[in-house]
Amino acid sequence: MTEKRIFKSKKAISPILATLLLIVIAVAAIVVTYAWLTTYMGSTTGQAGVLPYKANVNFIDDDGVKKIAIDIGNSGTSNTQIVAAYVGTSASTTQSLSTVPSTPISLNAGSIVSFNVTYTWTAGDIYHFRVVPEVGQLALTFQEQAPQ
Repeated sequence: MTEKRIFKSKKAISPILATLLLIVIAVAAIVVTYAWLTTYMGSTTGQAGVLPYKANVNFIDDDGVKKIAIDIGNSGTSNTQIVAAYVGTSASTTQSLSTVPSTPISLNAGSIVSFNVTYTWTAGDIYHFRVVPEVGQLALTFQEQAPQ
């Protein structure tokens, strides 16, 4: 008999309290997710201070001396230096350009730098480029087709 009274005396949580409890749990989950995302995005964007991009590439034939004029920009928020540049007929066979100055080329945030390289190019061929900034930063790779 006492068991029946115990079960009869237990009441369920009211629907209003259940709804409020679910709302509180959902809001807490949203706050935790927001805090994690803002922390994650802040650290990720801070690491991407150097964002190099290809501004322009010109193939120049100056009385038999073939050159390539390369313009590289930095849309990031940090300054860097270009320490090497490579060019080749395929992505796997790029070679170092000895015509890039032995001292690094400064590339400030929000600016574009130009440099010329002497390279014997053939009209209509596709060339692969790799511009390497300072250690720890991602290299810029792109390809261009020489004019016909």
